[in-house]
Amino acid sequence: MLKQIILKNKVALVTGAGKGIGRACAIALAQAGAKVILISRTPKDLKEVSKKIKKTKGTSLSFICDVTDDVKFKTILKKIPKLDILVNNAGSNRPEHFIKVKKENMDYLVNLNLKACFNVAQICAKKMLESKNRKKIGGSIINMSSQMGKVGGPIRSVYNMTKFGIEGLTKGMAIDLAKSNIRVNSVCPTFVLTPMVKKFFKNKKFMREMIRNIPLGRVAEQSDVATSVAFLASDSSSMITGSSIMVDGGWTAQ
Repeated sequence: MLKQIILKNKVALVTGAGKGIGRACAIALAQAGAKVILISRTPKDLKEVSKKIKKTKGTSLSFICDVTDDVKFKTILKKIPKLDILVNNAGSNRPEHFIKVKKENMDYLVNLNLKACFNVAQICAKKMLESKNRKKIGGSIINMSSQMGKVGGPIRSVYNMTKFGIEGLTKGMAIDLAKSNIRVNSVCPTFVLTPMVKKFFKNKKFMREMIRNIPLGRVAEQSDVATSVAFLASDSSSMITGSSIMVDGGWTAQ
């Protein structure tokens, strides 16, 4: 029997929801019926995503927050009656050769990509566990990882470090939360057509080299990632936890 991606009566929180993958995930979850809590640092971006969700007859609530500020994030969670789904998406990259990595850039990426991801997940898991029927209704946490959480890449040593950390965190969380029926998985995209990646692709040589490494011969669309996230958020993936979905066009298969 085919299980459908239906998120009616579910509350989903998406960090980094203002742009790129986070924006696409938020819209997809709303289309599947979830009430979506949007978290972003930029008010303008939040307004635009909210309008898009409203046009698709979805429901959302927006909060301005830097996810590295766990005190503010905790305050926001207190305003939410319940939580069923977390898309732990906020993150960034500052490409540098290993020898030339600046300490401030390493600290920035570790704090955002790894520490904040851990803190957000822990705070949200505690919120999920406030529901007395959690074991019955289940929950889902999706950590946004990368193909660079599976293999190395040039000028990405710090990014590699943080995303490999996310992969380990995902598996550890999955084991600890399984008894409460909260599933934890990661999504590992290749290069996706987001505003950040478009900046990298201004270097045409870099773009050609990256596409050459993808057997399918193209970069991913935001919808490719959002669809995978919606699948993991729903009961369609009810027996999947501690796993990674590779949305990489075959990059890591080589």
